Amino acid sequence: MGFKRSFTAAVLVFFLSFLFCGCLPVLFGQKITGRVLAEDGETPVVGALVSVRAEDIRTRTDPDGAFQLRCPAGSSDPEITAWAEGYYIASTHPELDQTEVTLVLRPLPAEDATSYAWIDPKPESSQDACGRCHPMILAQWEENAHGQAVHNTRFYSFYNAEDVDGNPLNASGYLVDFPGTAGNCAACHAPGAAVDAPFSTDMNRVRGEITAGIHCDFCHKTGGIYLDPANGLTYPNVPGVLAMALLRPPDGDQIFIGPYLDIHDPDTYSPQISESDFCATCHQFSYWGTEIYNSYGEWLDSSYSQRGITCQDCHMPPSGDEYFALQSQGGLSHPPETIPSHFQLGLKDEEFMQTSLEMEVRSRVDDGRLTVRVELINTGAGHHVPTDHPGRHLILIIKAVDQSGNPLTQLSGPVIPAWSGDEAGMPGTVYAKVLEDALTGQYPVVNYWNPTLIHNDNRIPADGGREEEFSFRMRGDTARLEVRVLFRRLFQPIADQYGWDLSEIILNEQTLLIQP
Repeated sequence: MGFKRSFTAAVLVFFLSFLFCGCLPVLFGQKITGRVLAEDGETPVVGALVSVRAEDIRTRTDPDGAFQLRCPAGSSDPEITAWAEGYYIASTHPELDQTEVTLVLRPLPAEDATSYAWIDPKPESSQDACGRCHPMILAQWEENAHGQAVHNTRFYSFYNAEDVDGNPLNASGYLVDFPGTAGNCAACHAPGAAVDAPFSTDMNRVRGEITAGIHCDFCHKTGGIYLDPANGLTYPNVPGVLAMALLRPPDGDQIFIGPYLDIHDPDTYSPQISESDFCATCHQFSYWGTEIYNSYGEWLDSSYSQRGITCQDCHMPPSGDEYFALQSQGGLSHPPETIPSHFQLGLKDEEFMQTSLEMEVRSRVDDGRLTVRVELINTGAGHHVPTDHPGRHLILIIKAVDQSGNPLTQLSGPVIPAWSGDEAGMPGTVYAKVLEDALTGQYPVVNYWNPTLIHNDNRIPADGGREEEFSFRMRGDTARLEVRVLFRRLFQPIADQYGWDLSEIILNEQTLLIQP
C-alpha cells in the first residue's frame, strides 16, 4: 500500500509539473505582457494596437506603452504585432516560455519619394512582383475595371474621337475638342503616371502600361484621401490622384499600406482603405460646374452610409479564400469572411447587377381598359441606379398584346423617347441622368468635357423607387403582358457611332396572362 501511494504521488507530481511548466500555456493559452516603444527604444507608444496575428485578439497599450493579452489555446508559435498611426507594423515571435516582449515601432517615411519606380504586379516582371505572393488577388484584379483602366478601348474612343477599333471618327473627343492639351483624365484612369503630372499626362502615351494605371502598388501606397470636412465630399476641381496622399518609400526601403493590423514591416495599416472614402476621389466630381460622377455623394446621402455599409462591402465581397497570401510566402489562414476579394464587381457582372432592383407589376381590367402599374425599387445599391457615367441608363419596356400577339392600343402613360434606340415609341420610359450641351441644347450627350447641363435626372436613388402607370384598350377576353427592365452602358445612337457593344443586361422581367 505504501509503495502504491508513493508511486501515485510521484506520478501526480510529475503530471502537475509537466502541466504547469510546459503544457498549461498550450492548453489555456499563453499570457503575453510587454511594451510598445518608439524607435528610440525608450519612448512609450500610447494607444498602439497589439494583436495576435491571424486571430481576433487585440488590445491597446496604456500610457506606459504596456499591454497584456492571451494567445489562443493550442498556439505553438504565436506572432505578436503592434501598430500605431505613423508607424510600420512591428512583430515578434515569443518563445513558449516567454511572457514579456518589447515591440519597437519604426516611423513611416516623412514624405512621398517621387523617384520611386512602381512595381509591375505580374509575377514574371520581377522578384518583388505582387503576383508572386498574391496570385489569387492578381487574377481578380486583372479582370476588373481598375485592372483594365489603361487598356479600355471605350475610354480611348471618347478621348481620341475614334471607334473601339481605333479608326478616327468625325465626332467629339477630348483631344479633338481641346487640341494641344492632355486633360485631367489620367488623374483617375492612369493615376500611377498622373501622380507627378496630373494635367499633362497624355493617356495615349501611357496606354497599356500597367504601372501607369490603377494597380496594386499604387493603391497600397495611398495613405489617405483629402475630403472637405465641411460636407465629407471631395474638393471641387481636385479629381483622382490630386486628392490622394501618396507615400512612396525612399531608395532602399519599402512600404505597403493595407487593411490588416497583423502583418509586419514593411506593411502598415490604414482603416481608410476599407472605407468608402477611399473610392471618393474618382467617383464624385464635376465638370464645368455640372455634377457628372457622384456615386460617392449618393452613397453618403443614403442609409447605407448611415448603416456603415461601404462600397467595398458590395463591390469587394469575400471570395471564400482563407489566405490572401500564399502559405509558402508566409500567408496565414484567416476567417474567409474577413478577406475581401478584388473582383470589384460592376457592369459586366450580370448577376451582381440584377441584385440592384426589384420590380412589382400590378394590373386590372375595367370596362375594356387594361391598367398596368410598374414599380421599380432600388433594394440593392447604395447609390442611384444607374450611377456614374451619364451614358448609363435603364429602359422600362411594356409589351401588351392580345391572344393573337397583336399589340394593344396604348391609351395613356409614357413612351420611350426617340433618342433611346430601337425601342423608341414603345410603351415605357428611360431612367437616366440626361446631359444637354450647354451651347447647342442637344441632348442626350455624354461628352461632358465640354460644358453641359443636366437636362433631367430620374434615376432611382438608394432606398427609393419609381412608379409608372400605363393603360391599354383590351381586344378580346385575354391579353399577355411582358415587362422588362434593360440596362445599357450607353445610349444606342451614340454607341453605334463609336462602335460600342451595348452590353445589355436584363435586370428584371415578368410575363403576366391577363384574364377576366
